[in-house]
Order: sequence, then structure tokens, then C-alpha cells
Amino acid sequence: MSDRIEVLRSLLVEGKLSTQDELRMKLEKARFPVTQSTISRDLRKLGAVRAVDHEGNTVYRLPDPTERGSASVSPEIVRNVQANDNLVVIHTVPGGAHMVARHIDMRRTPEFLGTIAGDDTVFVALSLKTNAAQGLKAVRELLSEMI
Repeated sequence: MSDRIEVLRSLLVEGKLSTQDELRMKLEKARFPVTQSTISRDLRKLGAVRAVDHEGNTVYRLPDPTERGSASVSPEIVRNVQANDNLVVIHTVPGGAHMVARHIDMRRTPEFLGTIAGDDTVFVALSLKTNAAQGLKAVRELLSEMI
């Protein structure tokens, strides 16, 4: 693995940086000039997640290999959950969508095809065999595990 990735990994282990711009500045200070898109690819490659630290701040970190999901998510992160025919939409606090999507994706339940996360919104695609009511119920059950 490249030296840049190893420096990024050490920054994630520290768990103090909450934006990709902060990560970019730290990497540039370590003599690794990068763009936001490079950081985004590197974060995906490392499996980095956004999590809530013990002070309530959203930070980038590496997932704990012993966790099956985002155990450090507070109940206030999810604002609203709605469904239509084949999609469940989850609204979160800013920066919270990736944590919620990762939690759902790691469960690999048959009701869902997958998720797409923005900053504060998660789209959960339902399988053909799952109707809106079933999908909504399954999402709510998974979200209750996070708390």
C-alpha cells in the first residue's frame, strides 16, 4: 500500500478529523498533495466511515473489525423515515447518512438491494418481493438496533 494511504490510515486511527478538507490539509502537510476525489477514493478503499465520537462530533474513522455495524450512533441521528413503492428514504442529521447506510448494508437482509447515501439522506432500494410497508418495517427494525 502507498505511503499516502498509510498516512491517511494513521489520521483515521486518531479519529479527530471530520471533513475531507481537513484530511486533505493534513495529507498536504505530510507532503502528499491530493484532491478531494483522491481522498474520497482512498477512504472507500480503506473502508472508512463517519462516526460520532465520545464528544458527539462526527469524525472519519476506520471501522472496528469486531463491530457488525455503527454501534456509536445516537438515537438523534435519524430525523425521518418514509417509503414509496420500491424505495425507503431516511433523512438524518448532516453527515449521518453514511453511518446509517453502512449499518443497513452490513446486515445484507433479503428485503433490500442496497443503499445510496448522501450527506443527510439515504435511499434504500427494496427487492421486488418487498412492498413499501414491509420495507419500512424492516428499516425501522434495523435502525432500532443502532441505538
